[in-house]
Amino acid sequence: MLWLYLHFPHLLLDHIQRNQESMGALAILDSARQCIVQACPTAQNLGIETGMRLKTALALAPDLNTLQAEPKQEAWLLEDQARWLYHFAAHITLVPPDGLCAEVSSLQKLYGGLSAIWQTIEQALTERRLTAWIAVGHTPLAARLLAQTGKGECSADKAHLLTALGKLPLLSAGFDKKSCTRLQRLGLNSLGEVFTLPAPELARRLSPELLARVQKIEGTRSDPQAPWQPPHIFRQRADFIQEVEHTQGLFFSLQRILAELEEDLCWRQQDTDTLLLTLQHRHEEATRLRIRTTGPEHRAEAFLKLIRLKLDQQPLKAPVTALIFTVKQFTDREVPIGQDLLGETADLDEAWHTLISRLQARLGEQALRQFSLKEDYRPECAWFAKEVLKPGQKQEKAPASLPHRPIWLLKCPKPLTQIPVAWLSGPERISGGWWDGQRVHRDYYIAQLPGGELAWVFRNHQDGWFIHGWFG
Repeated sequence: MLWLYLHFPHLLLDHIQRNQESMGALAILDSARQCIVQACPTAQNLGIETGMRLKTALALAPDLNTLQAEPKQEAWLLEDQARWLYHFAAHITLVPPDGLCAEVSSLQKLYGGLSAIWQTIEQALTERRLTAWIAVGHTPLAARLLAQTGKGECSADKAHLLTALGKLPLLSAGFDKKSCTRLQRLGLNSLGEVFTLPAPELARRLSPELLARVQKIEGTRSDPQAPWQPPHIFRQRADFIQEVEHTQGLFFSLQRILAELEEDLCWRQQDTDTLLLTLQHRHEEATRLRIRTTGPEHRAEAFLKLIRLKLDQQPLKAPVTALIFTVKQFTDREVPIGQDLLGETADLDEAWHTLISRLQARLGEQALRQFSLKEDYRPECAWFAKEVLKPGQKQEKAPASLPHRPIWLLKCPKPLTQIPVAWLSGPERISGGWWDGQRVHRDYYIAQLPGGELAWVFRNHQDGWFIHGWFG
């Protein structure tokens, strides 16, 4: 069995850099020890190194940007990398704080060989602007050691892998200082020399824990890996070194996040209609925005336009230090109807729902209403306005045959003061309303007035004539 291991030497640093258009020197700080744990290339060129005290680093680079490392954030970032790696491999194990292990033996036939798998992962890392040291091993621990030391190679030859492992010093193999000192007194300085010891001698000279570790590296002891299952949620976070004061400064990060959301939805074959955007501020409560679409959607371009409209209507109340983007609701994607051989469709529902979504984002979800029929014979009571229905919700069916009705119905009928020059249809008798005390008894006609207008007129039971609507 073969395992592929990804070691991220500066995951938090990559996370910050991929959310900034441009920035100066940046270093990740261990707040407890007040020392540098990660430094970007710009900072390294200024002489800043890992393990350097913060005071020394600031003396070399007074404009150095620093960010404190948080274990919770690093754990979330590692899970975020596992989410996209799950697109390529099913059996993944998280190795906190900076590693992922994936079983690749069963994938060689699918991808066309181990080198194809290696190239696929490298391409994905490049697209996401991530730095990772990759290694293949015949055991999970062997792949991990080769990756962490940067000695990884794309090889399935077990003898070759053991040779590469044998060259590792004892400290790089995970031995503690006490055990290293003890083995070095015996003349053992590398992992390969430990491999040459007979099993009884190895058990006598090493602790049970170290013996188990050596055997797991060699593959003589089982090392089961519990597979990681991705949560049914999409969550991305962008941290800003310099506070964002205008909404335009958020879109660089949002474009990347929405592109990854589209990729994830296409891989899942799912859509969503609800986006949750949280903007964090330094001295204010977080701003929480809920962006809705009128129908299932997966396109990053459509989401970005809705967010832009939403932010245009709601200016920032304070500078933004970080944004959190979350999607919790997913729907199965429906098969497009009416596509031709070129994959094009004449269905206008998608364009209609896109228009409604944009109007709601600009005007508010309650600003748009749609007409719905009501079971009442009286024209003024035969309809009502309600929320815009989403795709898939039940629509009311119109009557099979309905007499000609005017487009413009007056709010209240007004008296007819002119004598019609022509009667085009009628009478149509409408009688009802006894059940709520507002009874009507009318005979309706379509009449042409002297000015050429077409009016919908009626005569009530008191012989009064009224105009109730106009035809276009």
